[in-house]
Amino acid sequence: MLSLAIATALLTALGVSAQSPIYGQCGGQGWSGATTCASGSTCVYSNPYYSQCLPSSNAPTSQPTNPTSTKPTSGSPTSATPTAAPTAAGNPYVGYNTFLIPEYVQEVQAAVANITSSTTAAQAAQVESIPVFFWMDVAAKVPTLGTYLAAASAAGGKQLVQAVIYDLPDRDCAAESSAGEFSLANNGSALYMQYIDNIAAQVEAYPNVRVVFVVEPDGLANLVTNLSVQKCSEAQSAYITLVSYAISKLQQPNVFLYLDAGHSGWLGWPANITPAAQLFAQVLQGAGSGATVRGLATGWSNFFSKLDVSNYNLLRGAEDPAQAPNPNYDEELYINALAPLLTQNNFPAHFIVDQSRSGVSGIRTAEGDWCNVKGAGLGPRPSTNTGNTLIDSIVWVKPPGESDGTSNTSSPRYDTHCGQSDATQPAPEAGTWFQSYFVTLVENANPPLSG
Repeated sequence: MLSLAIATALLTALGVSAQSPIYGQCGGQGWSGATTCASGSTCVYSNPYYSQCLPSSNAPTSQPTNPTSTKPTSGSPTSATPTAAPTAAGNPYVGYNTFLIPEYVQEVQAAVANITSSTTAAQAAQVESIPVFFWMDVAAKVPTLGTYLAAASAAGGKQLVQAVIYDLPDRDCAAESSAGEFSLANNGSALYMQYIDNIAAQVEAYPNVRVVFVVEPDGLANLVTNLSVQKCSEAQSAYITLVSYAISKLQQPNVFLYLDAGHSGWLGWPANITPAAQLFAQVLQGAGSGATVRGLATGWSNFFSKLDVSNYNLLRGAEDPAQAPNPNYDEELYINALAPLLTQNNFPAHFIVDQSRSGVSGIRTAEGDWCNVKGAGLGPRPSTNTGNTLIDSIVWVKPPGESDGTSNTSSPRYDTHCGQSDATQPAPEAGTWFQSYFVTLVENANPPLSG
């Protein structure tokens, strides 16, 4: 089969003008397909990596004149220069190029080389140009953050690096599959503070690079709902103190902090949402007078394995039967309900939302199911065009293709969620590459990836 680029070139040479269908891709970094849209739709810039044909009635009134962008030269990890107009004052993503994490780019490239279908391979190759977060799930990864910051600094221009702070002692207190390297019983608090100090030193060395951190997935949310678990109750004080410490140490002007806020199916329930807002405010106050954060990050699953962050909830849309009867059943409903409670508690009501695997709804047998859910697809691409002024950006915090957890019942890190009927099996250990699942995510992407 001819590659998309060759086929497009042939059509152009023959004088045939190919068009992308409504909701199809029409531009972005490395895009070689059609840049015009079918009748009734307009090519709308989403971010440097993706422009989409949207129905003309839904298109914004102001758009970039050129929705395409240029693929970086070999070895360059940065994205093309964005042309979108600012959507909200103080939004860290507006006007900045988002750094592509080299280790994920390499994972995707290796995966593409092992896909036999040329169409699927062409679709999958586009994923390497979509920014994800770098996870510092062990202290040994902190120097790598410095390497990435140095690369972003050397690239010049306005660069933004995304990373996750994820190493609390007795981490993931309500589950076992992502237990961390530090223990409260073994000097864990002091070791965590050193971990934070080292992160602070890295960002201080590159003040010209903007850094967005998601702070401790699942940590605070577990204190809202899981204090009946002994490990969580024993870690409660340390979690609060240490997240406050992280905030206080990362007050550099180039740093934007989003505390983890679980997801709609976890803290969005009426019984949980008010205590959650109060807890976030308490932690921020504990960081000291004048300390601030940008806001909260949502989209997480309520049980975690290493890198299992993205839940499967839509940003907005029809209620998934597994979510009934939660009134805040999607991420936007949760955010809209949480925002005024945050404001009442003097906490900034700004959000980023992980949508890396939300492309298919209605595939879980229970709302809390999170492990390599069958039939999932890649969700909306990262974009500041969110349709909600509370939401700074759609993001991909979870790197798609990395397993949520193993289905091997004899593994020390086995979680029963990975053996349920809606979990893809067999599955490798959490955080390792899951090739067949990556292919499924690509094939089920919504909006689709053109191939």
